[in-house]
Amino acid sequence: MTFGFASSSAASLSTSASAASASRLLEPAEWASAGIPLLRDPREVVSGLHARHRPTPSMAVVAVLDPEERLCASASFTRRPAPADGWMFRNALLAQLRRVIPHDLRRRTPVRTAVLLYCREGDARWTEEDGAWMWGLRDACTLHGLRCGAYITLTHDGWQVLGEGRGGRRPNADSAPEPFALSEAPPLAPRTGGPVSEVLRRAAAR
Repeated sequence: MTFGFASSSAASLSTSASAASASRLLEPAEWASAGIPLLRDPREVVSGLHARHRPTPSMAVVAVLDPEERLCASASFTRRPAPADGWMFRNALLAQLRRVIPHDLRRRTPVRTAVLLYCREGDARWTEEDGAWMWGLRDACTLHGLRCGAYITLTHDGWQVLGEGRGGRRPNADSAPEPFALSEAPPLAPRTGGPVSEVLRRAAAR
C-alpha cells in the first residue's frame, strides 16, 4: 500500500510539474498585447549584438538599452540541453543581468529596456521554446526593474522580431559579423563652412 501511494504521488507531481512548465510561456497574442515597446531601428540593434557576440544556434544574447536605444550592457550564454521552461530561462537571464548591470528597482518607472536575441535552428515561426523565452524575459525584467523589450530570433534564414512582423535576411545564423555595428559607428565629424561655422570661428578667434 505504501509503495502504491508513493507511486501515485510521484505521478501527480510529474503531471503538476508539466502543467506548470506549460503555463510558463507566452503565446504570440499575449506578447503582442503586453505593450512591448517597439524598437526604432531593430536592424541596427540586431547587427550590433551580432557583431559583438557572434551568436550561434542555442546561444542567447540579453542586452539593456537606454531611452535612446544606446547599448548599456549585454551578455551572452548558451542554452542548456533541457526542456524549455520559462522559469529556468528567467533565472538564467536574471543571473546575466545581475552580472553586467545594476538593477533599477528603486525607480518608480523603468527607464532602461532589456531585449533578447536568441539564435536557434528552424524557421522564424513561433515555437513553445520562444514562448518560454518570452515569459522568462518578462519576468526577469520585472525582477530587475527594467522594461521588457523585444524578443528577436536569429535563424539561418535571418532575424525576426516576434510579435511585430519585422525582420530581415541579414544578419543571420550563418553570416559573418559586419565590420562594425551600426550603433558603434564613429560620431559624425562636425560640418565646416557656411554662415554658422563662420560665426563660431570669429567668436573663437576673439
